[in-house]
Amino acid sequence: MIFAAGLGKRLGSITESLPKALVDVNGKTVLQRAVEKCSFYGFDDIIINVHHFADMVEDEVKRLNKMGFRISVSNERKMLLENGGGLFKAREFFDSNPFLLYNVDIISDLDLNNLFRLHLEKKGLATLAVRHRPGKRFLLIDNEGQLRGWRNISTGQQILAGVEDTGLSELAFSSMHIVEPEIFNYMHEGIYSMIDLYLKLASGHRIYTLKHDEGYWIDVGTPESLDLVRNLLKKI
Repeated sequence: MIFAAGLGKRLGSITESLPKALVDVNGKTVLQRAVEKCSFYGFDDIIINVHHFADMVEDEVKRLNKMGFRISVSNERKMLLENGGGLFKAREFFDSNPFLLYNVDIISDLDLNNLFRLHLEKKGLATLAVRHRPGKRFLLIDNEGQLRGWRNISTGQQILAGVEDTGLSELAFSSMHIVEPEIFNYMHEGIYSMIDLYLKLASGHRIYTLKHDEGYWIDVGTPESLDLVRNLLKKI
C-alpha cells in the first residue's frame, strides 16, 4: 500500500492546487516514482488511499494503470484516516502474505528486497526501515534491532515498550515497512498512525528494524527537500 492521501501542508502554496502525490520530480509525479520503485522490487499489486484532490490522484492512477501498473484505490474522501486507519480501511485488499507499506513522498535508493528478506528471516510482526538522520522524533531501538520505544528530543516526551531507558539507539523511521497480515487482528477503525500502533504492540510482539545509513533518503515534504531531490536525481 502506498499512502498518498496526505494534505502536504508543508509544501505550502504548491499543494493549494495540487495534491502532494502529483508533485513533479524531473518529469514524473512522486506517485509514479513510488509505484515504479515498489513494482521494481516485486510489490506490483498496489493499493493507494486518496483524500486531498482525490479526483486528480485517481486520474493519475488511471494513467499509470494504462502504462501497465496494477493499482487500486481506497477512498478516504470523507475523512483522512492517517496511515493506521487508512490501512485498516483497505484491509480487504490484502491476502495472507506479508506486504509493503510505503509513503508516497519518499525518494530513496533503499533495496526493498533487503527489507523483505530481513522480515522473513526475523519472523516478526513488522520490519521497519530506519536511518540516522537529523530530526526531533526518533524510534528507540535495542541492540538486536527491535523497536522498544519512541522519543521527542525537543519536548522530552518518551514512550517505552516494556524496557528501561538504557542502551537504546535513536533512529528515524524511513516510512517503508513490511507487515504481516496478522496486524489486522490488533487494529480497529479510526484515525491513528502505524507508529502509535507499533508502540502499543512492541512490548508483546517482535517488531524489528533495518538500518540503512548508506545511500540517499529524502522526504519531499517541503519546498527545500523537493529542490534537493530534483537536483540529486539529475546527477544520477
